[in-house]
Parts: sequence; C-alpha cells; structure tokens
Amino acid sequence: MEYNYNPQPKKNDSGKNILIIVLIILVIISGIKLYTDYLDRTRKSEEILILSEENNDLNKRLDSMTYQLDLRIQEIEKLGGDIESLEEIRSQLIAERNSDRKRSAEEIAALNRRINGFSATLQEKDQEIIRLREVNQQLFAENQDLKTSQATIEEEVVQLNLKQQELQEKVNIAALLKAENIVVAAVNSRGREREDGFRNRQIEKLKVSFNIADNKVAPDGHRDIYVQVIAPNNQPIFDVAKGSGTFTLDGREEFYTAHQDLLFNNTKHQLTYYYEKGSKYTSGIYEVRIYADGYQIGTKTFEVK
Repeated sequence: MEYNYNPQPKKNDSGKNILIIVLIILVIISGIKLYTDYLDRTRKSEEILILSEENNDLNKRLDSMTYQLDLRIQEIEKLGGDIESLEEIRSQLIAERNSDRKRSAEEIAALNRRINGFSATLQEKDQEIIRLREVNQQLFAENQDLKTSQATIEEEVVQLNLKQQELQEKVNIAALLKAENIVVAAVNSRGREREDGFRNRQIEKLKVSFNIADNKVAPDGHRDIYVQVIAPNNQPIFDVAKGSGTFTLDGREEFYTAHQDLLFNNTKHQLTYYYEKGSKYTSGIYEVRIYADGYQIGTKTFEVK
C-alpha cells in the first residue's frame, strides 16, 4: 500500500515573518527619527545660548560707542565744529540699544560691522578735533593768555582720554556682578539640611544661598536678584501663590522661582532663598540660575534621586 504525502506550505508562518520584519523596520525608523529630533533640539538650544551671549556683548559695544560719540560731540561743539553727522549716528545707536526685538545672528554680525565702521569715523573726528584746536590756537595767537589757553586745551585732551579709558573699563566690568559660593540644599520637615544628591522625601523646602562677589566698579544702588530653578524638562519651576513671578530677560518675559530686592553697596551680600514646591520633584538633574540687571550672574546644578 502506497501513501502520497505532500506537505502544504505554511503560508501563515511566512506572513507572520514578513509582519515581524516590517515592525522591526518601523521601530528602527522611529528610533532614528527620535535621535535626529534630539540632536536638532540640542543644536537649537546651543544656538539660543550663543545668540543671547552675543546680544549682551553687542549691547556693551553699543553703550561704549555711544559714550565715545558723546565725548566727541561735546568737544567738537565746544570748538565750533559741525556735530550733525555724529548726532545722527548717536541717535541710531540709541534706537538700536533701546530696541526690545531679539536679533538674529545675521543682524548681530551686520550691526558689529556698522560699529566697526563707526570706529573709523571716530578716528576721523579725532583728527578734526586736532585741526579745530589748531584753528582756535591761531585765533588766540595775539592773545597774551595764549599759553594758558593752550595748557587748558591740553588738559582737556588728557581728561578726554582719561574719561574714555574710564568708561571702557566700566563697560567691560559693569557686567561682572557675579554670584559665588552657591549652595543648594534640601531642608526636611525637621529643619535638617542636605546638599545635593537628595531624595524627594528629604525636600520639605529647597534652599539656595550665595553671596555677591566683590565688584568695585559696579555702582551702589537697588538690585533685583532673581533665582530660577530649571527642572529636567528645561522648564522653570514657579508658583505665583508662593512668591514666584515674571521678569524681563533679553526682551522676553521669563518666570522666576524666587526673588529678593538688594541694596547693593559691595559688601559681599549673603542671600538665602527658600522655596516650598508643594509637590514631588521629578528625578533628574536640576539647574539653579541666578539673574541680576538682566543677565545671568551664576549657576549651579543639583540632583534629585
């Protein structure tokens, strides 16, 4: 007796294999997409930080150039020269400095080139000042007080140079107000403090303390010192009901976590901030950012396990 055995192809198994392969391909594509999106977000964050720093540097240059123009305008006007072109340049710089719009990288580069061009104008005006002084000296040639007048003019030149150097130093140093010795601690319900690497159950309140570094150039006066606690998702932690609010940073409104008024007199002020979140902290790395006068003066990270 003979048996004919013809096994049938397992179509169902073949279809399942194809489906599994398709799913694997989709998972790989999704992974690549997630990774490229992450790289894009990282690049954009770096570009925003660089633009912010470049805008701050550009504003310092605008302040310096405006003051130097003022010095030339005063001197040329006193000597009877034409100041119209310098006043027009000064008005342009003041308008640009007071603008609240956020500049792009191309706009920053273009404005820096304009400022470089104005530097050449200043050199031309310095030569004009010299020529005007020579004319004035000739007008006083028959005056018996010529020597006294000449000495006065020379003294004014010295004072002009000293004022210019002093302003340049102030512009460079004025933004050097810094927070130092920054300490972030968790305070539990019994008042015990623990620094960094703490757990949620240890955080009844978050404590941030630091002091303002010595700065002999910064003028005395009122300062608003803001503390911003940035969560792992790069968003500030705030609660308006517990003292949080908003402040202006580079022309935009930002939320702060805590704030104190300070009467600055260069005595290494010690500042301490407490913030009670009222809910659990997400595990991860947090960043404390400290701001004054519209720029960041210090930063510190801590971890919640």
